[in-house]
Amino acid sequence: MTQRVLVTAGAGGIGLAIAEAFAANGARVHIADVNADAVQQITRNNAAISGSVGDVSKPADLDTLFSDVQARLGGLDVLVNNAGIAGATAPVADYPIDTWNAVVGVNLTGTFLVTQRAIPLLKQSPAGSIIVMSSLAGRFGYPNRVAYSTTKWGLVGFTKTLSMELGPLGITANSIHPGAVEGPRIQAVFEGRAKVSGRTVEEEVELAMANQSVKKFVNPADIAALAVFLAGPHARSISGQMFPIDGDSKSSV
Repeated sequence: MTQRVLVTAGAGGIGLAIAEAFAANGARVHIADVNADAVQQITRNNAAISGSVGDVSKPADLDTLFSDVQARLGGLDVLVNNAGIAGATAPVADYPIDTWNAVVGVNLTGTFLVTQRAIPLLKQSPAGSIIVMSSLAGRFGYPNRVAYSTTKWGLVGFTKTLSMELGPLGITANSIHPGAVEGPRIQAVFEGRAKVSGRTVEEEVELAMANQSVKKFVNPADIAALAVFLAGPHARSISGQMFPIDGDSKSSV
């Protein structure tokens, strides 16, 4: 069976690594992303990947997305909920309400809306899978990142509920929890931490590595390989589970 895969925020970072891994495994992949230029470039360079431009928190954009998914893929076997934003770096007492609402809107509500639209298609698949991208912050508290941590914890409950509701239909649902992942996004996180702590970025990196048993950042390709496995034939009995991929981190800081 040629898998039909939707990856949200699939035009960069972890999402792009996942999209490319599924495509390399023989799947037909559709990505959704707010970055129109990136979507155009990726779909032009890989015939196995099509794409839509839009925001997962906007129902009108999802109308277009799922119309495109139906037209391009003709159905859906795998949903990878990867879209998410980091929000501000600030203590709870000072956290901006507009930023809180934005993070909840994309990370939680956006994931809910996309999944709700995808379920009727996944029910028609002989081997449906949902993968939710949580975070190390969905396993531990995360000082000065309250909205991000709260939403990533919320996604765990969301995933577990999906596994219980959809398991009788043969649809699996699991969450992946990356730690510090190679790339520009983690550098921005360390810069935000340094501004709050008064330490240098280099000191923040050292502290992060001291918190891990495996002293290196996570390769996005490793996360992608895990996603492909969880949606594959050997993981049909794996559902409702949390999969940390974080070098054995002891906390989020």
